[in-house]
Amino acid sequence: MPPAGRTPALLEIERRSIDYVPQSERHGRVVDQGPFWFLSNFQFFAIAIGFVGPSLGLSLGWSALAGAIGVLIGSAIESFHASQGPEMGLPQMIQSRAQFGYRGVIVPLVGDMVSLVGYNVVATVLIAEGMHGLWGVDRAAAGIGISVIAGVLAIWGHDWLHRAFRWMFWISLPLFSLLTLAIVSGRIGGGHPVVGGFGWPAFLTQMASAVSLNVTAAPYVSDYTRYLPRKTHRGTVIACVFGGSAVSAIWLIALGAWLATHMGVTDGVVALKLSGDLIVHGLGSVLAAVSIAALVATMGMSAYSAMLTTFTMADCVRSVRPSRKARAAVVVVTTAFWIMLAVSFGGDAVTYLNGTLVVLLYFLVPWTAVNLVDYFFVRKGRYSIPDLFTPKGVYGAWGARGLIAYAIGFVASLPFFVVPNVYTGPIAARLGGVDFGWLVGLVVSAAAYLLVSLGFDPASEDAAITAGQAALEDSVGS
Repeated sequence: MPPAGRTPALLEIERRSIDYVPQSERHGRVVDQGPFWFLSNFQFFAIAIGFVGPSLGLSLGWSALAGAIGVLIGSAIESFHASQGPEMGLPQMIQSRAQFGYRGVIVPLVGDMVSLVGYNVVATVLIAEGMHGLWGVDRAAAGIGISVIAGVLAIWGHDWLHRAFRWMFWISLPLFSLLTLAIVSGRIGGGHPVVGGFGWPAFLTQMASAVSLNVTAAPYVSDYTRYLPRKTHRGTVIACVFGGSAVSAIWLIALGAWLATHMGVTDGVVALKLSGDLIVHGLGSVLAAVSIAALVATMGMSAYSAMLTTFTMADCVRSVRPSRKARAAVVVVTTAFWIMLAVSFGGDAVTYLNGTLVVLLYFLVPWTAVNLVDYFFVRKGRYSIPDLFTPKGVYGAWGARGLIAYAIGFVASLPFFVVPNVYTGPIAARLGGVDFGWLVGLVVSAAAYLLVSLGFDPASEDAAITAGQAALEDSVGS
């Protein structure tokens, strides 16, 4: 990284990874958080989530409502994690060692890694299918090409990801605004729209998919806020991340539901091409290409966080200080792995999307409950950062309270699971296939963590926190 006080050069590859970002290097701007998280959902991945409800017989109105409710819940969870970045200057999952222990954090890390790689696998399948359907591009070639671009973004790191997202935000916003206005004004007709209806299983499946869209970002949201100055107001960060994530996701999920019910499409890229061309010939291809580019940038974000997660897992076994070459090597291996998985898939991409999002939600919700309860109610944001990097620190190697609460929440939610075409829990089956699994996991894990923390006295860590703060001040610029 650059010397203290200097903004990184344009072409400089980020040096910091899982280590603490000192105040002298906090060059981030809170104003950039809104567009960044807006763009993270402002592509046809979110449009494809809008297809879930109609594919299950849900009407446009009910699909849009279920999507909006799910997005608001997921965005709230995601945005509260965001405030931990500027306050602690660390990647999200390093902070989780306070709840799960230096080595115990490997449990939620596995779910996080599956989430990140799974997102990129599904995104690659969606893009490859779309490019093949529109332009006849070979699926494997398309998947490899866009994955390489995403990997390069991840190697360059935090600042280049923010730049790419900012550029794509200003390119995408007017195009999707034009498309939406054309739909609202009636310029684009739907022929014979599918009316659909209402059913609790379909409604809650659509809602769960929408919740998952932003909850899956919760384990890495602080990766992109940790360069903000420590004095950044907590409420401002939360509001920017919440607003950006929620508005774009609600918008495009509703748009996806309209495209599914009025145009009978099951592919997000093809839907953009067809609808755009109804406004002006050629606009559809531009919309599709821009949306693909936005999703590729988001894949880069997932690849970057997957790299941080990999090193966090390695650090749980043996202390590591990743070099730039090591970071690049991990990104290359991760990219090759998700390409291999994506190329091996075929068939209905919406099915993969729905199933993947639901499964990821089940694994991540217990973690987010434990992390947020600890941060806002138990320890109230007071941590010793140096102790997060040693198994002999105040947080220990295994955090019994966090692990127990996670296990209780996950096990309690099993009977409520609904994984389409794979598994339906016994209680969910009795309820007609209604999916409450993620909600049960959230509530039970939060309650369990509060319960097992009743005998914990945060003041017992005051000495470690004071010593840790002094150690950080002594190491500024290291």
